[in-house]
Formats: sequence, structure tokens, C-alpha cells
Amino acid sequence: MPRKSEDDAPHPLDIALGVRVRQRRKELGLSQSNLGKAVGITFQQVQKYEHGTNRISFSRLVEIAHALEFSVADLIGELEKKKPTGSFSRQMAQLAEPGASELLIAYSSIASPKRRRALLSLARQLVRDTADVELVRPERKAARR
Repeated sequence: MPRKSEDDAPHPLDIALGVRVRQRRKELGLSQSNLGKAVGITFQQVQKYEHGTNRISFSRLVEIAHALEFSVADLIGELEKKKPTGSFSRQMAQLAEPGASELLIAYSSIASPKRRRALLSLARQLVRDTADVELVRPERKAARR
């Protein structure tokens, strides 16, 4: 399986591993800087690993797992048994977005189904509002010319 597609996107497995590293780091309350210091890399490199932009070598994976008080098997889990799909890749990339895992944790912590639906409705409305703004902007630019 090739590392990257034609559009030069990170491999879905690299993204999925990065998401797991990020989730575990956040569970422990570590910043990217703290994790970087623990394994001798910069926080920027941790960011690249977490987004799947850069691949994690096996030796670095062992160091990261140790710093995260996990085994390599805990980080890899079932990743190698699943064939990555386009939707899987998109979901992993979405989870890698800043704030996504916190939003998911907050959402799953809401006990009331009615409140969960309200939050989901709000999020969908925000997406529609953003799309409406994007549709209006090109017209305004054309009108100014």
C-alpha cells in the first residue's frame, strides 16, 4: 500500500496512530511540549506525528509509548487489522482537528438525549451559517469590482 495518495495526503494509518497518540497524551494531561521533551523532540514534531503528516519510526514509537505510559500494542491496537477506507480516513482526520476530542468527550458526558440533540442541532446550524457566509462572500467581491 503506497504511503500517500495522489493528493499527497497522509496515509490513513499514520493519521489513526497520530489520533491515538493525541488522545492518550490528553488523557494524561500532557502538552505537546511536555511529550516532546520526554522523547527529545520539539512540540512541532509532536504536532506532525499527531496529524499524521510525519510518520513515526518504530524507535520513536517505543519512546512515545513509554512517555505515555502505554505499550506499543496499546497505541497500535487494532489498526493493522482494519483495511482503511475513505470514511475511516476522514473520521481520523476529523478527530485530529484541535478541540475535536474534547468536544466528543463533552458530548458523550451529556446524559440527556434532548440536550445531546440540541448540541448536535447547534453544531449543524453553525455549519450551515458558515456555508451561507462562504456563498455570500464571492458575490460581494464581484460587486466591488
